[in-house]
Amino acid sequence: MFGVIVNYNTDLLLLHQTLLPTQTATGDEGVKMGTDWNDQTPIYRQLRERVQTMMLDGLLKEGDALPSVRQIAADYQINPITVSKAYQELVDAGLVEKRRGLGMYVMQGAQQRLLQSEKQRFLSEEWPRIRQRIQRLGLSLDELDSAASTTTLRSPDTAQTDANADNQTGE
Repeated sequence: MFGVIVNYNTDLLLLHQTLLPTQTATGDEGVKMGTDWNDQTPIYRQLRERVQTMMLDGLLKEGDALPSVRQIAADYQINPITVSKAYQELVDAGLVEKRRGLGMYVMQGAQQRLLQSEKQRFLSEEWPRIRQRIQRLGLSLDELDSAASTTTLRSPDTAQTDANADNQTGE
């Protein structure tokens, strides 16, 4: 189950639902009992990363408002300073702007700036490790190309449709 914001437009409801998933004590849908925070990373970083991922995925577009600091803090029982710190890092990165008395909004060009930054980070930090592992395993370009062409990335909708079809055919 996901937290729900009342009196927000549909886009903000989607943001809030995607940003902070909740679950019940039994794992079923129902009253929210907590969030899915990783103990290894500070919550403000996880929150910032979730917002950034939503920007990259196009769920948060230029001009969209973020849920208020108070709303996130109250709904998920985290310190408002934690939420403020995450939002401030987004401001410092030039992705979000504060509008006095109105809240925080995604800036023009934020997705493109974030995309360029993430590409650079991938190429400088992640790709060298991946390349090293490929070399260590002795994989050839043909093997990688073959694996890439046989491995398809499926959207959750496609996976659900496939699962429903399998259930109907008895597989």
